Amino acid sequence: MNRFDDYECSGGCPVEGALEQISGKWKGLIIFHLLGGTLRFNELRRRLGTVTQRTLTKQLRELEAVGIITREVYAVVPPKVEYSLTEKGQNLRCVVEGLRAWGMAFPASEVAPVPA
Repeated sequence: MNRFDDYECSGGCPVEGALEQISGKWKGLIIFHLLGGTLRFNELRRRLGTVTQRTLTKQLRELEAVGIITREVYAVVPPKVEYSLTEKGQNLRCVVEGLRAWGMAFPASEVAPVPA
């Protein structure tokens, strides 16, 4: 899963290592919504909008594998699965809130299209 075995190659490598853990179209939004508390799979899916079940499952598994979220399965019918941020995930709060503030100050709608 990691591009490199060691991220101590230069001053910027820790940034690349951090981004590698949270990169993906939906991971930032998943983390953002879980900052508000524990959510079930379908609650997350509704909040994310157009994400497919397969993609959401993949992104959640990747976040769980790096220790950013936890997955709790309850032995009930129908199955109940809840996701929440770990302490490592909670430590992303200032990063995600900073990205949100930056996105509000510089909305994507104001970005000029990239020439072909």
